Amino acid sequence: MPRLLLILTLLPACVPDAQAQAVRARIERIATPVATLEDVRVELARPAGAGHGRLRLQAGRVDAGELGYAYRDLAWECPLQRVRVDDADVRWLCDGEIRSGRGAPLRLAVDLGAATTDATLAGAGATLALHRDAATPDLTTLDLRRVPVQWAQALVAQAWTAAQLQRGSVDGRVRVEAPADRPLHVDARLALRGVALETDDGSVAADGVGGDFEIDLRLPAGATQARLDGQLQGGELLFGNAYIALPETPVAVGFDLARSDGQDWQLPRLHWRDGAALTVDGSARLSPEFDIRALALEVASTDAGALPARYLSGWLGLAGLSGLALRGGFDATLVLADGELDAVALRMHALDLEDSGGRFRFDALNGDIRYAAGAPVRSAFAWQGGTLYGLPFDAAAWSLQSGQGRLTLREPVALSLLDGEIGFESLVIEPPTGGTGLRVQTALRLDGLDIGVLAKSLDWPPFEGQLSGSIPAVRYADNRIDFDGGLSVQLFVGRIDVSQLSIERPFGVAPTVTSDLDLIGLDLHAMTNVFGFGSISGRLHGRIAGLRLVDWTATAFDAELHTEPVRGVRQRISQRAVQNISSVGDASFVTSLQGRLIGLFDDFGYRRIGVACRLRNEVCRMGGLRSAENTFTIVEGAGLPRLNVVGINRNVDWPTLVERLGAVAGGDVDPVFD
Repeated sequence: MPRLLLILTLLPACVPDAQAQAVRARIERIATPVATLEDVRVELARPAGAGHGRLRLQAGRVDAGELGYAYRDLAWECPLQRVRVDDADVRWLCDGEIRSGRGAPLRLAVDLGAATTDATLAGAGATLALHRDAATPDLTTLDLRRVPVQWAQALVAQAWTAAQLQRGSVDGRVRVEAPADRPLHVDARLALRGVALETDDGSVAADGVGGDFEIDLRLPAGATQARLDGQLQGGELLFGNAYIALPETPVAVGFDLARSDGQDWQLPRLHWRDGAALTVDGSARLSPEFDIRALALEVASTDAGALPARYLSGWLGLAGLSGLALRGGFDATLVLADGELDAVALRMHALDLEDSGGRFRFDALNGDIRYAAGAPVRSAFAWQGGTLYGLPFDAAAWSLQSGQGRLTLREPVALSLLDGEIGFESLVIEPPTGGTGLRVQTALRLDGLDIGVLAKSLDWPPFEGQLSGSIPAVRYADNRIDFDGGLSVQLFVGRIDVSQLSIERPFGVAPTVTSDLDLIGLDLHAMTNVFGFGSISGRLHGRIAGLRLVDWTATAFDAELHTEPVRGVRQRISQRAVQNISSVGDASFVTSLQGRLIGLFDDFGYRRIGVACRLRNEVCRMGGLRSAENTFTIVEGAGLPRLNVVGINRNVDWPTLVERLGAVAGGDVDPVFD
């Protein structure tokens, strides 16, 4: 397109008189309303008396100014013919190859008349036809057929320097007005097909985008003014973390855009219409680099089911909520000022949320959630029920207050779960601001949650016990959750105290959990029966310090477990438990009788049981009641027959150890007597 405009601007001044046999001209500079040409060379050779000749035109440099196009070494050569239509109309025809630098050649065909100029630029299946009329010399009309969008790269770069057009085609008509006394004006009716673009930093991209648009572009000195209305149909868009998968049904879009040299982009009008799925109206102000400085949006959806796949997958993926399903509707207002969140009002209408992984479900959310960075506002919402990892919870109502950049809970909220109760004693939410990310803090109360119900729901072994405790502060910041205080789990007649609990990347890739656990008086008989380990009676105590789970797999800890005698509680270990301990921990047993007689006894008395493991780099450094260079005592026998279990390898491969524990729990280990 730009090459055609420039050449046709030049040709009327360069065509020689019909009587000349050879003409050569060198022009230092030619200025036109569209462009400036430098180092121009024109050569026409025509046999005497012939009605045709050969035209060669070259330009060392071409600068299209406001259109943004610049070329070097532009060359066009064609056979030039003079055709008389009538006494008043003599036309010049020329059709030949045009090149610029090392670019691929195109074909330019020109028809120059006294009153009109027509031309066609063609190449790679694309055609661009130009028409100019002497009656309107400042107006150029272009017809486009399958024109590659890359031909418009320089024009787009005038308004958006970072954008790189990569592929796609355009059909339509463009009117370019370039009067000397008024700004350049481009009016276009275009159909885009399969368009792809990407910014230099990859923050904005499009692929396979199609649509029909009306565009009005004006380029006054040092400024840009544009208006676009039309329909998008199919393709993908990326804006930072926002990924949009456009439907095949038309989506109506429109905006007004204005910018003075070096100033912010002003968008006083924005609209988006995707049927019942999403409507958006608003305005915005963007930095020259397209960062949001101010934004005001009205958003509504009467059928939210399509939103996660079409519009929310980018943000949901970052939050660890890929596959979230929505049903129902909502409307919302969003205001950003000076790049910071200023106000939000979300109104939910029987909105259902469900995690595809079965982690949670909320039924029939109704009411408002309002946030304000300034003056206080109040809101309230409720749900009718839901589930957490398949466990049902009942209805709950939340009363909120917001002001000065915080959203807080006005009064405690409690809901039933696991035949007990979870209470939210407080809640403070601080949205991202000033370079600081989202911050959330709450206080939790857990009363009598039934571990047995949880175990059954998750298909765990049949644990029995209760989870209770008070956590004075649960804080989320910088993609990390920290728990102050601790939890107490009543389990196997004893207790497990959880402290120093934190979770990194709770909703991202490879979440990491760290914690300390204290075991107090667990009933070994109840515990070993649940795990099918063989029978051990007694009371277990110990500590697991520095526990670290990466993607829910243990990678480090320092564990020490031991029994303590309790009056009235027998300390016995079954033959099966001895065999399982031996198979799991690379241990052997030593008895006071001949090894071949051990099979005659069902169980044995013991004085103490103790085991330790320091896990680092997938190697468990084992220890026990007594440790030597490469052995450690796990079970110290008592009475007759007396049996001691001694580990014979202090360095155990952790994945192998876990595999063996799984085999024991599944009953896949057969007794072996040595």
